[in-house]
Amino acid sequence: MKKKAFMMFIVCLTFVVALAGCSSSSTDGPTKAGGEKEVYANGKPVNIVAPASPGSGWDLTARALVETFTKEKLVEFPVPVLNEPGAVGAVSLSQLVTQNKGKVDRISVTSTPIMSNYLRGNSDYSYEDATMIARLITEYYTVVVPKDSKYKTLKDLLADVKEKGQAIPVGASGDDQLPFALLVDETGGNPKNIKFVSYEGGGEITNALLNGDLQAAVSGVSEFSSQIEAGEFRALAVLSEERLEGAMKDVPTAIEQGVNVSFGNWRGIMGPPEMPQEAVTYWQDTIEKALQTNTWKELAEKNQWETTFMKDEEFQKYLKETNDSIETGLQKTGQIK
Repeated sequence: MKKKAFMMFIVCLTFVVALAGCSSSSTDGPTKAGGEKEVYANGKPVNIVAPASPGSGWDLTARALVETFTKEKLVEFPVPVLNEPGAVGAVSLSQLVTQNKGKVDRISVTSTPIMSNYLRGNSDYSYEDATMIARLITEYYTVVVPKDSKYKTLKDLLADVKEKGQAIPVGASGDDQLPFALLVDETGGNPKNIKFVSYEGGGEITNALLNGDLQAAVSGVSEFSSQIEAGEFRALAVLSEERLEGAMKDVPTAIEQGVNVSFGNWRGIMGPPEMPQEAVTYWQDTIEKALQTNTWKELAEKNQWETTFMKDEEFQKYLKETNDSIETGLQKTGQIK
């Protein structure tokens, strides 16, 4: 009897321990099918990094994502925006690659400078060193001048740049120099003679234009749309294939004006190198849902963004093709050998 009672005790004890284990695991947070722990179940914040100062295109994109995630209740944890300006995104990229390997608590907005910085030799890292999660949007460039500028058309400005070169300061942050260089090259000017004044983002360029430090500037439409709508800036051209709507509806394309150049800046989201696949999948799924919401659609329309979502193999193919095109453009305009 003692032996039988002892065996019953062992069976019961095993059963109780098993129940305790199940109860404990269930309080740790939701699990995926197959029992794999949900990567963001702990509710800890995830920083969304804008690798430039407030007012830049990267910053606007990060804040639009956060607004969408929050309003549409797509995430169950805080998603603060973290601005990390420096060297047109190169400083932030270096920190992402060298200090956050394998982590899940940071994602970053990225775009064409991740390619051009590396190709120019201004960064030790390229898009291949990070985890490229998804493409979000395409934003087209616009060339603007102050409202009282003598330049009435794009060709007026390009003719003066061709003739006077260094006498005309043109504001452009990082990779925004390439589309303007292509415009000058297309009209027979020498891109090497352009006096580019580099800034971290649209906010700084706006102030420089308003203060009279620049005669012209080029950037994404969203960075200048408020000033264009308010009549502070005159947009000479948009580098899309067809006219845009909203505040830009009356702005002719460069192609319309006989300058055969169109150029769009993709923006996407990346994570640290060796980011766990479950985290990558989480953000791909969440972002794809976000871009289908009314909140995002309204923000995209306001900022003149074309939503062009891509992920996985399609995105990787696009990145390779775009990198090759940028390299060709930099070679053509004499910015790299």
